[in-house]
Amino acid sequence: MNNEGKIEELMGGLTFPEGPRWRDGKLWFSDFFSHRVYTVDLDGRSETVVEVPQRPSGLGWTPGGNLLIVSMLDRCLMELEGDRLRLVADLSGFATGPCNDMVVDAAGRAYVGNFGYDRHSGEAERSAQLVRVDPDGTASLAADELMFPNGAVITPDGKTMVIAETFANRLTAFDIAGDGALENRRVWAELGEIHPDGICLDAEGAIWAASPWSNQVARVFEGGRIERSISTGERGAFACMLGGDDRRTLFICTNSGSGPAMAEKKEGRIEIVRVEVPGAGLP
Repeated sequence: MNNEGKIEELMGGLTFPEGPRWRDGKLWFSDFFSHRVYTVDLDGRSETVVEVPQRPSGLGWTPGGNLLIVSMLDRCLMELEGDRLRLVADLSGFATGPCNDMVVDAAGRAYVGNFGYDRHSGEAERSAQLVRVDPDGTASLAADELMFPNGAVITPDGKTMVIAETFANRLTAFDIAGDGALENRRVWAELGEIHPDGICLDAEGAIWAASPWSNQVARVFEGGRIERSISTGERGAFACMLGGDDRRTLFICTNSGSGPAMAEKKEGRIEIVRVEVPGAGLP
């Protein structure tokens, strides 16, 4: 394991790693353009979990332990049962762009974001809806008018969600009602030059936000105070997750760029750095 503050490469040769999650002693993540969900352990041993033809993104688990996977291009939520993918919900009635990240609460409710538009085909930027999928597969509107909803976290008490609005340069919070409805929308932090993509929560209530265009991961407190920033050099930081046995290893998904051109470059990496405060909450 590396020394605190020093970034090291754990795994390379990826097309576009996203959606990192720590579970069962391994990091789970999606690799967009290889259409695969992988695991990798802290010794760098990797395995393919499943192939998702329409491109995997956000990951989570049902209360029974089955893997949930966002399928981006057909705008669906899938469940891995054994070695087969099962459709949980078609989200195309809500998602006006490719689906992306997701957080799943302790009750098994999945909150799924989408781009809002197809940014790689030249569509005009527009806001997006966040979709809630209940365990029975029912999809409903959770929140609207979000500017590229992306990574999200749920606090340990299950009462608050914070979601990254990448193109609004902010983190937005909601109270979670007993039935899963999102209420009391408010700005959690304005982030200036930081465009938050993937995020994770720590035990002091701070959020680590990956920022792809300023090449950093930043530790932010509610109100916007940035306590620490770690540079990823010339590489964009697209997602992050706290894991390891003590949840003090920060896993960072980095790449030399974004978009479909990355499929052939295979320059994506999982990088790691040790931090002081362990992870908390979900995912």
